[in-house]
Parts: sequence; structure tokens; C-alpha cells
Amino acid sequence: MITLKQLRYFGAVARTRHFGRAAAECAVSQPALSMQIRDLEARLGVELVERRPGDVTLTPVGVEIARRAEELLAGARDLEDFARHHAGPLAGALRLGVIPTLAPYVLPKVLPALQRHHPELAVALRETQTRTLVDELGRGLIDVVMLALPVEHPEIETLALFEDPFVLAVPAADPRSAATPIAAGALAQERLLLLEEGHCLRDQALAVCANGRGDAGGLGATSLATVVQLVASGFGATLLPQVAAAVERDNTRIKLLRFAAPEPGRTVALAYRRTSPRKADFSILARRITEALGVSDAGALPTAACRAGAAVPA
Repeated sequence: MITLKQLRYFGAVARTRHFGRAAAECAVSQPALSMQIRDLEARLGVELVERRPGDVTLTPVGVEIARRAEELLAGARDLEDFARHHAGPLAGALRLGVIPTLAPYVLPKVLPALQRHHPELAVALRETQTRTLVDELGRGLIDVVMLALPVEHPEIETLALFEDPFVLAVPAADPRSAATPIAAGALAQERLLLLEEGHCLRDQALAVCANGRGDAGGLGATSLATVVQLVASGFGATLLPQVAAAVERDNTRIKLLRFAAPEPGRTVALAYRRTSPRKADFSILARRITEALGVSDAGALPTAACRAGAAVPA
């Protein structure tokens, strides 16, 4: 019988395309890993990798077996989850992924609520870009992800949490009145500052101004807080989701302008594997999140007119 260990080692080789890096990822010696891969090939009766100096290439059958191996490994992790968490809801370990444009704005409210209502829950956080989180979710390395829709993955299901409308952050000296909503088409005249490549909010911002000629600018940043500072310094404007606007509202160097209806925005959701045995947990988690943020299930975040220095409901 082939073993899960062999599949895990082969999966690491398939991802890294390097025996040394795969061995380091699996915390074993390279000879031990190579031996397990050769034993796997012998048991399957096929060659999985082409071995060349400094390079590893999967054979055509190796590509397909690597895909199936990831499914089996994810299924094994789901089996462990089922046994470990069968005793009660939202107890034990929960590996939660959150995208960077949500984590600093929602976690300060969500985590205390989870601790209060579910003291036996141990949350392990993973904050990184959507593509990485979806990949790790599919491989069973994390349990659930809080992100913005859509998610392009056949094995992942989603549960909508709330609508998060965008506002336009401009320097405080901008002559426009915050009391007057602006049209999305006005972005065509803006020097729009964006997050660096890989952030889903960058793609969403570009989609909003797809029909305009807004300037994406040559300034890329890894956090919304940095982008806001660039706006405050007069480098341009940026789209802020309402969850971030609620935190940045006290910055007197920027002004927040609302969009006229229909407001552009994003849908925030939980994503999890279709085969996960913890769907009941995720439903409870969704309810705790929306309660902590003061929204109804799949409802919109509270909003208000964004005047310079005015309060935006959290």
C-alpha cells in the first residue's frame, strides 16, 4: 500500500520542483525523501518525475497523480477534523485565513467575540493574499478563509457574510464636498493609487474604473494603511472598502467621498472545502462575525455620509 507520507513528500516535490526544498518543507533529509519517492514510483509502477541536475520535472502521469494526491491528503485532514471536532461546535483548533484588506479591520472585533462565546476554540491565523490562501485551503493546510468574492476553485464553497461598499479617499484639500455623492465615472480623472499585484482589492479597483482612464500610478503598496498615507501626502486617491474607512475616519489629512447608487463594492464571504466536515462550525462562525461587526447575515455594513473628520459607523 502506498502511504500518506509518500503522497505528502511527492506533493512537496510537485510544488517546489526541487528535492532539497521539498525535503526542507517536510522536515526530513533529502535522501530519505528521495527514497520514499522512488518507493512510491515502484509501488505505482510508473515514473513520476524526470530527474535532472538542479531541476525536477513531473511526467504527464506525475502531474495527474500529484493532483489526486492533494485530494487524498485533504480528505485525510478532513477525516481528522471530523473526529477531533465531533464533540462540539467551534472547539479545538481552527486554522483561519484572512486577506490583508480585511484582517486589521475586522479581527479586532471578531476575535474577542469568538473568545467570549467559544473559549475552547483555538484560532491559528494566516494573513496573506487570496491566491495563496485559496491554494492552501484546497490543500487542507487551513480550514476556512475570510475573503472577497468571487473564488475560482471547483472544490471550494462560499458563504456570504456582508456587502462592503467602496468610498473614494482623497487628500483633505480636495475641493469636492463630501456631502455630494460622486459618480463612479469620476474615477477616470483620478490618479488612482493601488495595492501591489496579487491583492484582490487591486483587481476590484481596476474593475470599477475599467471604463475610465484612471491612472493606476507607479506606487504599489502592500497595505491599505500605506496607501492612505500616500493619499494624505497628495500622491493621488484610492478606493477604500467601508471596513477600512471606519478605521481611517479619524485621519484629518484625507477626505472620504461616497459614490452615487449603485455603489461599487465587494462581497465578503467565508470559503471552505466542499468536503469539509465542519460546515456547521462555519455557519456558526459566520453568525459570530456578522454579530461582531453589527450586520445581518449577507447584509451591508452600516454607512453614512463621509465628511472630512466625520464619523463613519464601524
